[in-house]
Amino acid sequence: MSLPTRQRVYTTPPDVTLCPVDSLEDPGARNIVMQIEEAFFHGFLVRRGDQVLGYVDRCPHAGLPLAKVLDQYLTPDKQLIQCSWHGALFQVADGQCVGGPCHGASLTPWPVKVEGGMVVTA
Repeated sequence: MSLPTRQRVYTTPPDVTLCPVDSLEDPGARNIVMQIEEAFFHGFLVRRGDQVLGYVDRCPHAGLPLAKVLDQYLTPDKQLIQCSWHGALFQVADGQCVGGPCHGASLTPWPVKVEGGMVVTA
């Protein structure tokens, strides 16, 4: 007996409060999963000081989530985002792939903002 496939969506509604910005490591990353009606959105946040960026958790190379281990999206020096399946490397600032099997492709941005100390979907 196989489990039912969970439908995925790749966008979120605006103005959903996700977490306090201070709950994110600096620098650091965190996985976010949201249920939107019957479907699920999988994304992650990356914090650099006061800036928080969001990306859809889907590698442009194989379509897999980037992290094998929960919240482990960054390289050990925390300078790049890394796909733990095939080693693709992405710039934090814009999601551009700078190494690995999808060189030149980009992660899909997920619009987020910081308001009143909270990370919120934009």
